[in-house]
Amino acid sequence: MRSPRRPPSPPAKIADVARLAGVSVATVSRALATPEVVSETTRERVLAAVRETGYTPNIAARNLRARKSMMVLVVVPDISNSFFADVLRGIDEALAAENYGLIIANLGRAPEQEARYVNLALAGQVDGVLLLCGHVPCGGGRRMTDANLPIVAACETIPGADFPQVEVDNRAAAKTAVQHLIGLGHRRIAYLSGPRANVLDQARAAGYAEALAEAGLTGIAPVLDGDFGFHAGTKAAETLAALPAETRPTALFAANDEMAIGFIKAARGLGLAVPDDMSVIGFDGIDYADFCEPTLATIHQPRRTLGARAADLLIGLMSGRDKPHAGIERVATELRARASAAPLAAR
Repeated sequence: MRSPRRPPSPPAKIADVARLAGVSVATVSRALATPEVVSETTRERVLAAVRETGYTPNIAARNLRARKSMMVLVVVPDISNSFFADVLRGIDEALAAENYGLIIANLGRAPEQEARYVNLALAGQVDGVLLLCGHVPCGGGRRMTDANLPIVAACETIPGADFPQVEVDNRAAAKTAVQHLIGLGHRRIAYLSGPRANVLDQARAAGYAEALAEAGLTGIAPVLDGDFGFHAGTKAAETLAALPAETRPTALFAANDEMAIGFIKAARGLGLAVPDDMSVIGFDGIDYADFCEPTLATIHQPRRTLGARAADLLIGLMSGRDKPHAGIERVATELRARASAAPLAAR
């Protein structure tokens, strides 16, 4: 006959640690939460008692007492857009280093989703908000700013915002891209836009127009409507392939890499060779740009750095290290000249 199974020992409590270490419960709490405020000898005694008893601190209870969730809400316009993968990676690494987790709020370009995340912020479920969507979410007559939480915006800046923002200089970078094509000898340079109301497209369109105006090339090539998706590139290829060769643009600047890649893939099937018949340059520097054929010339954004810097600014606000402030901080871009953009003389 088997002996009856002994019930499991109850989990160790903080009082058990205090008794074994010969200190008060308050001292154990301080040694674990803010070890710098106790002596090294006391801290070592407490840690030894923690190991011996197997005590596990209740992080949730500690956060509740401190009125902190240790969570950050990251609002993304469309999680399916590969651009945001490295941005989120940078955010996660910076937050994890300070023991914060993140909740991804995917708007999916659907405004009705916003109320759900506004309510989450208003309910105190997060300690701060990172906006990657280019606007302050609203819903049910309330704005996310009504939650009085620290907020930082990144990637898409919000005009007039009273909180920190991190971006690249989209206008200047777009101008650099078009100047690269001009330097290769191209004169008929088309532009494939993103959504016209989007702040990123507005800045990139302005850079495109500025570069053409300075070179005396305004009005020579068409501006095509896009939406930042692969299919917009396909549609643009069909439109340009239908033009007579003698008036067709010899180069295309796409407002993002996804549209540029969609264009290159569709152009091949329509009998247009890139770069022999048309050079193409994109914007963002997503990973796919390295693997399409030909490799995509692009403006590379340091997406991981963008995310990490935005998260660091938010941590500063949440911890009280930094005072609330407005302002735009910019990180540098890089022109990556690759096979999809070639000199006109080589055609």
